[in-house]
Amino acid sequence: MNEISHSQKLYLTRIRRHRIIVLTARVLILVLFLFLWEICADTGIIDSFIFSCPSKIALCFWEMVMDRSIFLHIGITLYETIVSFLLVTLCSILIAVLLWCSRKLSEILEPYLVVLNSLPKSALAPLLIVWLGATPTTIIAAGMSVAVFGSIMNLYTSFATVDQEKVKLVYTLHGTRRHALFKVVLPSSVPSVISNMKVNIGLCLVGVVIGEFLAARNGLGYLIIYSSQVFKMDWLIMSIVLLCIMAMALYAVIGVVEKIYQKRF
Repeated sequence: MNEISHSQKLYLTRIRRHRIIVLTARVLILVLFLFLWEICADTGIIDSFIFSCPSKIALCFWEMVMDRSIFLHIGITLYETIVSFLLVTLCSILIAVLLWCSRKLSEILEPYLVVLNSLPKSALAPLLIVWLGATPTTIIAAGMSVAVFGSIMNLYTSFATVDQEKVKLVYTLHGTRRHALFKVVLPSSVPSVISNMKVNIGLCLVGVVIGEFLAARNGLGYLIIYSSQVFKMDWLIMSIVLLCIMAMALYAVIGVVEKIYQKRF
């Protein structure tokens, strides 16, 4: 078994020290921000009714934990986000494969995909409510609408830019287009698919919150719009913080999937 040299030990020590410094700095910045926020609210520098403060937000969260209402809002938003994300991922891959298989179809649909991707998705939410009603289906569709068109374009671009020499090699060995797809294109595009997923999970959360603003009776998006209407700023800021935590957690899950793939392949 090879021993680590002195220079390697020094290098690993510097790496660990760097990570500790970065993590400590992040924590200190957050603690300092919360401390200053609390002090400013207590001393009247800022209006605690408008800006709230960490202690009030924590108390509000604890009260909603005790009556279990917060779990309903978090669970609904999380469910709608995950469903819309999975549907976006599945639809994007299938449609991108279809476009790769038919160059003529890709040329026909490309301008429509560009226009739909450029369209402000908040403009679609009222239309979806008219079509589908104020139901969870509408919110899931709103979440999908934010991410699906850009995802299709990105995945198709990834498929189209795969090493053409490898594709030609499959055809040279009397392989079919199906063989080229499953042996070369899809395996080579897995990193792009995972990167696309990391972007889409956040976009789906944004779309779901937009949908909940307009068509929900539960969820963090509904809690934000309701609390802003009745000036319960503790609820509003708490909901925003929970959305930030949820986005970080979902992104971290995709990051774990990426690391597992990198280790195996």
